[in-house]
This record gives sequence, C-alpha cells and structure tokens, in this order.
Amino acid sequence: MKKIEKLDGLISEAVTHYWNTRKKQSDKQATLGRADQGARSAVTGGAHMDKFIELITNLIIEAGADRNCIFHNKHLELPGYFRPTKEWDLLVVKNGQLILALEAKSQVGPSFGNNFNNRTEEAMGSALDLWTAFREGAFNKTIKPWLGYVFLLEDCPESKRPVRVQEPHFKVFPEFVNASYSKRYEIFCRKLVRERHYNVASFLMSDKQNGIKGDYTEPADDLTFEIFARSLVAQITAFGISEN
Repeated sequence: MKKIEKLDGLISEAVTHYWNTRKKQSDKQATLGRADQGARSAVTGGAHMDKFIELITNLIIEAGADRNCIFHNKHLELPGYFRPTKEWDLLVVKNGQLILALEAKSQVGPSFGNNFNNRTEEAMGSALDLWTAFREGAFNKTIKPWLGYVFLLEDCPESKRPVRVQEPHFKVFPEFVNASYSKRYEIFCRKLVRERHYNVASFLMSDKQNGIKGDYTEPADDLTFEIFARSLVAQITAFGISEN
C-alpha cells in the first residue's frame, strides 16, 4: 500500500493540521472577546482530527473500498442498545453490513484529570453499547465489525508528571501507581484492545511548539499508527467491499 509506506509524513501533516486548527479556533474566540474560555474554545470547536479522518479514509479507498460505503461527514449514527443512537467519527457500511467504525479523539491541558475520566468512560461506553447492539442483531447477522480508536495527547510536563492515586478503601492496580496521564492513556488504549473492546488502538503524543511542524511521538510500540493502519486495511481487504 503506497500510503502505508508514507505514513510518517502523512501523520505529520495530520498533526500540523490539528495544532493549526486549535490555534485558529482559539484566536477566533479571542477576537470575539471570549478568550476567558481558554483551551475549551478549541476543544468544543471540533475539526481537530479531520486530517486523521481524511488519512484513514484514503487508506480505506486505497484498499479498494467504494467511496459510497464510507461515511465521515454525515450519516454517522449507529443504533445503540443502552441509548437510541451513537455518532461515530467514521463508518464503512456495505449492503446493510457494518464493516467498521472508529473514533478519533484528543486531549490537551490543563484539565487532564477530569478529561481523562470523560474520555475513558466515553470510549468504553461506546464499545459496550455497540457490541451489545451487535449481539442483539442491530447491524449484521454474522460479520463482526471492526472497531478502531485513535488518540492524540498533548506532550507537556503536566501530561508526563506522576499522578498520585487515592486509595481510601482498596489498592489500585499497580500499573496505575504514580503513573502520569500519558502513561494512563497508554495503559487505557492497550487494555481496550486486550479486552477486545476495540480491534486496534493508536496512541500518539505531540507538543504545541513542535507539533505545528508535524512532530509527534508514539510512546508504545504496540500502539503505533502503522499497526492501526495495517489492521484497518486487512479488514477492508477481507470483506472485498470494492465497487465491483
């Protein structure tokens, strides 16, 4: 696959777009006199991960998928079991069969604590809802859909600083003791895959200053975007969802 061979440059472009989009949204809020919203203005503005979605879409197309099967701007709702619908970031649906669904999320400071809980609960809840709905026949008869998760975290002192845990009654699992938020996210992404909530997860980090130039890191060799991309392509290839 040509794009897989050029992944590093394509990811860098997506990272640059991410930080540029955040900056434009924050600048706009400041111009409108709403600078007091701080980082929240960029968080709620959306579109940060659009270049990642575009990259993933192009990988799907290069693998032979019909463009008409891919949904990333609209028609993103899937039925849930615990709620009527859930909107995903990208879907591939062919002949009434859900082939894949994915989430692309991110977090920057300063509120790593509260947002970590929100992000983890959201990802786990979405997976539980989808797999329960699948079990009840909401999507497919036998074809098991593929679920992917991409997460980009700000690389900064606050995200790398050890965090104390509260243990008033019981001990937490040892891997969380003094783990930074970056380590917590790494553990979280790994466990999402290990527990089969998602087929594959990609965990990336990037700092504001160098991220604008496309710099990023992948802290865990089992959570790289290349592994994510190759698993994605394998799913598309396996079910032959080309136009013909």
